[in-house]
Amino acid sequence: MELRKDPITRSWVLVGDDIPEIAPKPSSPCRFCAGSSEKVQQISSRSALRGGSWSARAVVHPSAVYHIEGEPERRGQGMYDHMSPLGAHEILVENPKHDRQLWNADEDEIQQFLLLAAQRIQDLKGDARFRYISMFKNFGSPAGQEFEHPNSQLTATTFIPRRVLYELRAAFDFYKQKERCVFCDIIAQEMNQGERLIEVRGDFVALCPYASRTPYETWILPRPHDAAFERFALARPGSMRDLGGLLKRALQRIRTIADSFHLVLHTSPNRDHASASLGYWKTLDDDYHWHIEILPILGSKAKSYTFKEVYYSPVSPESAARRLREAQV
Repeated sequence: MELRKDPITRSWVLVGDDIPEIAPKPSSPCRFCAGSSEKVQQISSRSALRGGSWSARAVVHPSAVYHIEGEPERRGQGMYDHMSPLGAHEILVENPKHDRQLWNADEDEIQQFLLLAAQRIQDLKGDARFRYISMFKNFGSPAGQEFEHPNSQLTATTFIPRRVLYELRAAFDFYKQKERCVFCDIIAQEMNQGERLIEVRGDFVALCPYASRTPYETWILPRPHDAAFERFALARPGSMRDLGGLLKRALQRIRTIADSFHLVLHTSPNRDHASASLGYWKTLDDDYHWHIEILPILGSKAKSYTFKEVYYSPVSPESAARRLREAQV
């Protein structure tokens, strides 16, 4: 398995012939349940809330595609670039209970999961080899869910995912022109207009973005400005309870529309990763703003997800936000 760089889009693609077919894998007993006798390589955990030994924990992915040993060894092959998949690949077990997904867990449980994610991101950013840490959740077979037990995944890579890189560059350009954060301006306008607003809780807001890529796309953003999720979370651990509550309700709303979804956290890149070309990192704390993106998968709207040259969403964000606000949660 190796990483190959697309010379047109400049995005890195993981290529290999030995990736197993992705489908939820039931196991009896489940390897991630509390008390399971099946061995997993634990990295970190949060203390239990009501008995037991943990409330959320990070373990090495049993079929990791990124590996922490070695160096990236970037090489050229004619006009093409490729490198080894250096990095880290972890499972964040969200709850000891097999049936406690984020939308039916309580806010204290979700808070512990979010704090675990923040701790793992902060820890992995301490390795200067890694340029970006991604945290994501795929739920449902159409989304590529791997395990039945409530989980998210964490990957550390030597490159920045293309979508995040687009955001970073756009945020930097906006800041150069106006000396303001584009995400802060979006929050202010959406709060003022209210058309695409779903819910506000504490320091956080849930909304449907103005140019939604998919039907019912939902973003959750902090109203106080901060580029790094892990810094924000660990400095204000109590606020993670509000974020957990809003995330829970957002997923409950989305599940009235779709059974499957992708969830991804966008946070700042690792500035300890040496690069002479990243001069715009100098204003990163001012121009970027962490957030969570949730993209539901509607089976009847498959064309929305396959025609990627121009995104097509047959449901306007205004209609989507109205229906999500009215959903019973």
